[in-house]
Amino acid sequence: MSSYQSINPANNQLLKSWPSHDAAAVGQALETADRLFHSSWSKGDIEPRLQVLAKLADLMESRVDELAAIASKEMGKLIGQSRGEVKICAQIARYYAEHAAAILKPQPYPSDLGEAWVEYHPIGVLVAVEPWNFPYYQLMRVLAPNLALGNPVLAKHANIVPHCADIFAQLVKEAGAPEGAWTNLFISSDQVAELIADDRVQGVALTGSERAGSAVAQQAGKYLKKSTLELGGNDVFVVLDDADIDEAVRQGAQARLSNCGQVCTAAKRFILHEKIASAFIDKFSAALKAARLGDPLDEQTTLGPLSSKDARDRLAKQVDEAVRNGATLLIGGKPVEGVGNYFQPTILTDIRPDNPAYYEEFFGPVAQVYVVGDDNAAVALANDSHYGLGGSVWTRDSARGRRLASAIETGMMFINSQSDTAAELPFGGVKRSGYGRELSDLGIKEFANQKLVVIAG
Repeated sequence: MSSYQSINPANNQLLKSWPSHDAAAVGQALETADRLFHSSWSKGDIEPRLQVLAKLADLMESRVDELAAIASKEMGKLIGQSRGEVKICAQIARYYAEHAAAILKPQPYPSDLGEAWVEYHPIGVLVAVEPWNFPYYQLMRVLAPNLALGNPVLAKHANIVPHCADIFAQLVKEAGAPEGAWTNLFISSDQVAELIADDRVQGVALTGSERAGSAVAQQAGKYLKKSTLELGGNDVFVVLDDADIDEAVRQGAQARLSNCGQVCTAAKRFILHEKIASAFIDKFSAALKAARLGDPLDEQTTLGPLSSKDARDRLAKQVDEAVRNGATLLIGGKPVEGVGNYFQPTILTDIRPDNPAYYEEFFGPVAQVYVVGDDNAAVALANDSHYGLGGSVWTRDSARGRRLASAIETGMMFINSQSDTAAELPFGGVKRSGYGRELSDLGIKEFANQKLVVIAG
């Protein structure tokens, strides 16, 4: 039995299984990727690589509905959100098709030693370990910059989204990428560790849990390989007393329900100024209670299932433990009876630092609410976290918003908007949320040899 199974989380029916790759298949994949790295495809003119990305963008745009349906059936994302994910993937491919050549142009460095510049070269085969919550977008974040640069990628996707992994690899091939540019591998974490240890592999990118990130980073460190990690978050959503409350409630509820709350950068800790706290909580509770649970393929549904039975059980356990340790359950708190992995939208308050929930990430439609007296208390609470991925601040005073955004220790901050993503903007965090950046000009340089050349003056 393969551990790579496509199971519809709305009804827990098995859709299809995929066989795992054995040692011989993995060895062959690595050899092919390494051979590609040493060829003119990786080392030569960038134009053919950019043409593949442009074609990939066209392909994805022409097949939005088909690709979206696969993701919705396989991991429970609402169909409209799945379409949005496919479109942002096309945007990322197109961004690098259009901008990579300029970003990778040699950069001059003024120096007394002579004429100096930095060139950007590929470093070799990379391993990517990616999660199920954005089954196409996570892959595209690694593929697009590295295809443009010339690094071949061996990708291990999450074992609950094999159909998305499979179709993505087919799309890359259809777009004209040579064998080895992107290889989908259905492998175990032990096989990932063996790949990282191989001399031909030069880097590893992981998005996933803190535990998985720690294991991969240890192995990468042991074998002196470059790594980037994008791990969990418990992002703050700070609402100040001069905020547009209705808009903050609307986007706050959206941030908590989107992808059934299974987003690393989703608002998870709502920090409210005491003057507006009760008004916000009333409206926020009403907005969450109004969520319409149902089939992710139904356009009317506003809350789909969690990605798996395990995910639902884990969330239920976390909520119970939070309450046992003194948290107050304002609404929700339970799995939904019946078929599928649904969970009630939930609000927890009165969470003290001695409650495990205070430092945990809740991957589901669960909001933590805190009340503070002023801006300094909001910043102190925001920074009292093991994570530092994203966050947002709501205020009508932009100078005040900028001050808080600068003071909160995260990789990304949004003022008067929930966390968002775009190809041209860097994505990543600090603390246990990981290190390195994806997307933008920063993402394409993570796995580049930034080579200095000097002509003596």
